[in-house]
Amino acid sequence: MKSIQMTGASKSSAPKFIRPMLSTLVDAPPDNDEWIYEIKWDGYRALSICQKKDVQIFSRNQKSFNEKFYPILDALKKLNLNAVLDGEIVAVQESGLANFGKLQEWRSEADGQLIYYVFDILWLNDYDLTSLPLSQRKELLKDVIPKEGLIRQSITFDFHVNKILEISKKMGLEGIIAKKIKSAYLPGIRSHEWLKIKTQNRHEVVIGGYTINENSPKLFSALLVGVYENGLLHYMGKVGTGFNDKIQKKLKQKFKALFTKQCPFTYKPDVNVPSRFRPNPPHAEVFWLKPQLVCEVNYTEITRDGIMRHPSFKGMREDKSAKEVYREIPQPILKKGKSMKLIPKEKKAERKTLFNPKEDTQVKIINEHELKFNHLNKVYWPNDGITKRDLLNYYYQVAPILLPYLKDRPQSLNRFPDGIEGISFYQKDVTKSAPEWMELFPYHTSLDEDKNFLIVKNEEDIFWMANLGAIEMNPWSSTVEKPDYPTWSIIDIDPSDKNSFDDVIDVALMTKKVLDELKIEGFCKTSGATGMHIYIPLGSKYTYDQSQLLGRLIATQVNEQLPEKTSIERLTKKRSEKVYVDFLQNRPQATLASPYSVRPKPGATVSMPLHWDEVKKGLKPQSFTLKNAMERIRSEGDLFKPVIGKGINLNKALKGLES
Repeated sequence: MKSIQMTGASKSSAPKFIRPMLSTLVDAPPDNDEWIYEIKWDGYRALSICQKKDVQIFSRNQKSFNEKFYPILDALKKLNLNAVLDGEIVAVQESGLANFGKLQEWRSEADGQLIYYVFDILWLNDYDLTSLPLSQRKELLKDVIPKEGLIRQSITFDFHVNKILEISKKMGLEGIIAKKIKSAYLPGIRSHEWLKIKTQNRHEVVIGGYTINENSPKLFSALLVGVYENGLLHYMGKVGTGFNDKIQKKLKQKFKALFTKQCPFTYKPDVNVPSRFRPNPPHAEVFWLKPQLVCEVNYTEITRDGIMRHPSFKGMREDKSAKEVYREIPQPILKKGKSMKLIPKEKKAERKTLFNPKEDTQVKIINEHELKFNHLNKVYWPNDGITKRDLLNYYYQVAPILLPYLKDRPQSLNRFPDGIEGISFYQKDVTKSAPEWMELFPYHTSLDEDKNFLIVKNEEDIFWMANLGAIEMNPWSSTVEKPDYPTWSIIDIDPSDKNSFDDVIDVALMTKKVLDELKIEGFCKTSGATGMHIYIPLGSKYTYDQSQLLGRLIATQVNEQLPEKTSIERLTKKRSEKVYVDFLQNRPQATLASPYSVRPKPGATVSMPLHWDEVKKGLKPQSFTLKNAMERIRSEGDLFKPVIGKGINLNKALKGLES
């Protein structure tokens, strides 16, 4: 690489860690052509030591980020670099803006899109680059960092700094960083060659205690915070807003190990002093904490005595130690003298994983409903090493496509709580087990009992079922709005043990031929086991009796065309080991594995919709599994969508059969 031979780059073995270079806060930006400008990202500073597949990601105080931000780790490994990179890990919204709150709460890819914005390269292919000027390091960075994906080069702007600041403020960005083009990288140094200019009043502070107001229902009322100066913690005020119940619970857990009787500040603040805004404040009890936790707050201004006005909690800073937090006072700077968006919008991210790969129990808030997922490490498919976590992650990815085939339909749960080789059982009644927010559909048993089916309304209902070990999704053919009028009619092609899948294909193609002659469009899918399902859309316009009559007439014609290979006999002993063309699934409360459902079969097969031209000799149902189903769906789209559409004209179709 030609750039490596630039003057100043020296041979060096890979460092184990480099302390990040730091910027100095100033009150105004420099304004000349010696500087370049970057966004001040609202995230975690991250240094990455990359030696091909061996990658270590560190915070600025050398804590490992490998496990916490595992998608970034995997993406860096794929780049296969011998390099040391400096940048910022952020969680972005669709607008492209970083959201520090999302980053703080991030546990898995379901919690938001991560991006590692790399703004510097310090070592590459056995060369130390820190002494090279920034402009040359940036050129080298272009050669190794892709333009898209989870790892990106941080954006540098070449238009007027005042315009950058103006747009930054309008977009709600924290600020910008100005860097001298000729600056070397100075590890661990807070340099005047890197400057930060804030567009918001934001400060990192150390938590030294909290208060609880008299008769308050909250876990705490305000945080007492400060900053270090000359080794002493100076009080900066009370932070009483910016928390929700979830944040308060998490903070109280962190406080448990930090209680102390000693006030950590240089003086004991009077938290009950009246003010002109609160002349009669509620009495507050104070609890002191060892000053180890760091958080970030917004505020309107700092008073003459160093107290923040109207501070609001933004999030915890896990990447900084308390002793690093000092009062930032903008330094004056002498100034010498095309409108555009700073950040492009993000494409809507594809769903990846709901759960992180480590924790066996995880709690998720889905559509405002809290779900606790346990035993995620349990292996459900022992021969394939596929876990309960893998199953739930698949259902998270496929949920938007799967939901229309389950929505408003009662479900029968086929539960495998210990995986496919464990004990399984069917569960229809969920009266005692369903959360209160779920919708139920009543039914009455022959034993004079009142019970309830679960109705799927939203994605969280799918995850609740799967968390119980319901590997497959088994909906009714009708919805609760029109329970006697099925959405579709089904031909279930069910082979005996003596039939091959090629026999199933022959029967499916004959069914297609019968449908074509009747000018009826049918849609096929693998069952995910040994057979195939063919659906005919009815549009919820006809009864189950009419649906079954249509199925019977089609099955009869298929049987007449293939008498040596098929049977429509209900009793197994009468089928003579032939392929059973089953139309009796078209009855009230009967269920069948939905399209895109995983099946409790070896390999974690999926019931996959097909193009008719794929239904030919050589097709194997084992080709479609939990591991590759999403790739196919992204490629082919939802082939079954017409099944829940307008539906056929049944009277016209029956006339065709009669003729």
